[in-house]
Amino acid sequence: MIERENLKKERTGIVVSDKMDKTIGVLVTRKVKHPTYKKFYNRCKKYLAHDPENTCTEGDKVKIGESRKLSKRKTWYLVEVIERKK
Repeated sequence: MIERENLKKERTGIVVSDKMDKTIGVLVTRKVKHPTYKKFYNRCKKYLAHDPENTCTEGDKVKIGESRKLSKRKTWYLVEVIERKK
């Protein structure tokens, strides 16, 4: 039997936009290995996440989790703020 609660994805990234109401833009960077040349390079993607209390500001390091579709592009929610911007 598979544990259903552990199937949701989580990502860690930096908040790049907090101008929207109850929504933050999170830039997630990951390292990918090239299949032929075996060199690592960076891949980035921006996710929109639900922040119900508007607690995050630009530059914060956050963890986001997968959820149901909340709007056209917003399918993630804020799990925790790992580190505040100094």
